Amino acid sequence: MAATALLSVSCAKQANNDTDKQPITKPQITLTSDRLTPEALWAMGRIGSVVHDIETGWIAYTVSYYSVEENRSTTWIRICVEQNDTTSANRLKVIDEFVGSDPAWFGNSGVLAYLRDGKLFLRQHQKDIQVSGFEQDIEGFLFNPMRDKILLISAVKTRQTTADQYADLPLASGQVYNDLMYKHWDEWVESAPQPFLLNVNLQYKNEMDIRSIRLSDSLNILEGTAYESPMRPFGGAEQFAWSPDGKTLAYTCRKKTGLEYALSTNSDIYLYDLASRTHTNITEDNLGYDLNPSFSEDGQYIAWQSMERDGYESDETRLFLMNMATGEKTFLTKTLNTNVDSYHWRDNGHIVFNAVWHATEMLYITDLHGNRRCLTEGQYDYEPIAVRANVSADSSYFLCLRHSMCEANEIYRLEVDCEGSHLTQLTFENQNIYDQVTMGTVVPRWQTTTDGKQMLTWIIYPPHFDPNRKYPTLLYCEGGPQSPVSQFWSYRWNFMMMAANDYIIVAPNRRGLPGFGKEWNEEISGDYGGQCMRDYFTAIDEFTASESYVDKDHLGCVGASFGGFSVYWIAGHHNHRFKAFIAHDGIFNLEMQSLETEETWFANWDMGGAYWDKTNATAQRTFANSPHRFVDQWDTPILCIHGEKDYRILANQAMAAFDAAKMRGIPAELLIFPDENHWVLKPQNGILWQRTFFAWLDKWLKE
Repeated sequence: MAATALLSVSCAKQANNDTDKQPITKPQITLTSDRLTPEALWAMGRIGSVVHDIETGWIAYTVSYYSVEENRSTTWIRICVEQNDTTSANRLKVIDEFVGSDPAWFGNSGVLAYLRDGKLFLRQHQKDIQVSGFEQDIEGFLFNPMRDKILLISAVKTRQTTADQYADLPLASGQVYNDLMYKHWDEWVESAPQPFLLNVNLQYKNEMDIRSIRLSDSLNILEGTAYESPMRPFGGAEQFAWSPDGKTLAYTCRKKTGLEYALSTNSDIYLYDLASRTHTNITEDNLGYDLNPSFSEDGQYIAWQSMERDGYESDETRLFLMNMATGEKTFLTKTLNTNVDSYHWRDNGHIVFNAVWHATEMLYITDLHGNRRCLTEGQYDYEPIAVRANVSADSSYFLCLRHSMCEANEIYRLEVDCEGSHLTQLTFENQNIYDQVTMGTVVPRWQTTTDGKQMLTWIIYPPHFDPNRKYPTLLYCEGGPQSPVSQFWSYRWNFMMMAANDYIIVAPNRRGLPGFGKEWNEEISGDYGGQCMRDYFTAIDEFTASESYVDKDHLGCVGASFGGFSVYWIAGHHNHRFKAFIAHDGIFNLEMQSLETEETWFANWDMGGAYWDKTNATAQRTFANSPHRFVDQWDTPILCIHGEKDYRILANQAMAAFDAAKMRGIPAELLIFPDENHWVLKPQNGILWQRTFFAWLDKWLKE
C-alpha cells in the first residue's frame, strides 16, 4: 500500500541523527570485486534537499551518510558555488559544511536558515545564529517574502494519555481509545503538526550582518483543533505558501479527525488572511486531495496539486491554477493523462513539473493555458528544484535531481531555451563507488498481455552478462499498488544489487501503474486477483519462453507491500513456475487487512467495500481472492519479512503466512524487525535484510 501519489516516493523517514555523538562523515570503501555489495550501498551519500540562492548563485544541499558499525546516520548541509572547472569532482566548490536539515535561503546575501535538533538557526559567514522566542521543537518553517514573519510547524498534543487521566498510574503502559486513527503509519497518534505564525525581530551588527533573531507573538492558526497541517505522515513546509505581499498564507488541511479522517482523503487549500484572521477554502468544490499550494511571483495566481475523488489515494494527480482576482480555476494538465508528481513556478507565466510516462519521470514546462513541452529524455527519473532562477526572455536555467536504476540522485543544471535544453551534472557524490562497480544493463521490453495490450517491462541483466550462460531469473512485483516501476533507485529493492548477484530481473509495469493512461492505472482497483496477476504471468512467461539464457528451472518471485500481496497470491496460483518466493510487508489475509489498516479509505476504494457486504459483487470478488484462501495450493519455499512498526499492514500478516507455510510442510523463513516500519531504515537491519534476501534466493535458485 502506497502513500498518496501526491507525496514523494522518496519521503520515507531516515534513521535519525544521533546529535550527542560525533557526526558521521563520508565513509571510504574499497571493494574486492566490481560487484555492488550491501556495504557499498550503505556507504553511499544520499542527496536530499537542494536550494538555490538567486542573489549569490550559491547552492545548498543536504547529503546523509550512514555508519553500519554505529547503526546511525548524519545529515550534512553543504553550501557550494558553481565553478567553470569541468573536472567531474569540482563542478561545485564547497565553501561551508555543517550538520543540519531543511535548508532555505533567508534572503540576505549568503544567509541560510536550517533546522538542527528541532531548533531553527541562521548560518552566516560559517557561524550559527540560533533563533530564539519559540521553545517547542520545530518540524518545518517558511519565512514570508519580507522576512518579518515566519510560519513554524510544531506538534500539538491532541489527546490525553493514561498518565494525564490517572496521575497515580504513572507506569501504566495501556492506552484507551474511542475513535479511529489512533495509529498512523508507524506511530500511536497523540499529537498533530500545526502551523504557528510569529513575528521576526532582527538586530544587525551592520548593514549586512545579523546580530540576533528573535520570534514573538506566536499564533497557532488551528488553535483548539486536532487537525493536521501539514498532513501526516509525509507532509512538510511544501504544504504552505506565502503570498508575495506577505498578507496571506495558503495552507493544506484535511479538517477531519477520527473515523471521518480514516474514511476520507478530502483535504483542501485554505487562504488565511493575517489581518482579519479568516480562513477561506478555495477548493471546497473538490472532494479529493488538494495540497501543495504555490503563488506566482506577482501574486496573480495560485497553483496546487489535486485529486478528484474522495477516498481514492491513487487518483490522477492534476495541476490546478486559480486567478486570485477572478477566482477562475484552470485544470492545467487536462490532456496529460498521468500524475504531476511535483512542480515549481519558473516565472509568472510558466510552471515546470515532473510526470511519469512509459516508466520514466520527465520534466515538462507548461504555460498558463496548458500548452506544454517535454524538457528531458532518456532512461532516467527527474525532479525539478529551484526553478525560479535567472530567467530571461530567451532562456533560463534551473536545478534538478536525476537518478536511474544505475545511479543514485545527483544534482544537475538544466538550461532551457526556445530550441531545447542542455544538462550539466554538478555533483558526483558517489563517483568513488561507481568507479569500482560494473553495473548491470537495463533494457525496456514491450510485451503483449492476455487482453491484447502492450506492457512495458524492464529487463535488468547482470554485469558481464554472457548470453551463453543460464541465469536464475526473478519476477519483481511492484508495490503501491499504484506506484510506477520507473527508473527508481532504491537502497533496499535495488536492481543493480540483484543483478550483481547474477540474477536477471523481470520488472513489469503491470495493470494498475501510472504512466500508461488513466484506464491502465485504474484497472487494478477491486480486481486484485485479476488482470494485474495475468500481467505478471505474461511478463515472466514471455521472457523465459523466448530467451535461451534464462534458467527456466530456477525462477523466483519477490516483492513488497502490494508486491508482497502479489507474492502471497502467486504462491497459490503459479502452477509450478517458481522455485522461491520472498514477500516483504505484504497482505496475506485481505479480510483482516481491511480492518487492521488505519487509512480505511484505502480498503474501501481498492477492495471495493466491506467483506461483510454480501450484496457488493466487487468486494466479494476481492475477498474471494485473498491469498490466505489458497494456501492449500502452496508448494514452494517462501521467505516472509515484516516490520512490527508497520501500522498500515500489520506484522501479523507475515507471521500468519509463515505459520501457514510451516504447517503445510513447506520450507519457510520469517524475518521480523521489531523496530522497523513499512521500510527498513537502520543500517544494520538493512545489511541483514540483504544478506537474508540473497541467502534465501541462492539456496533455492542456485544450489
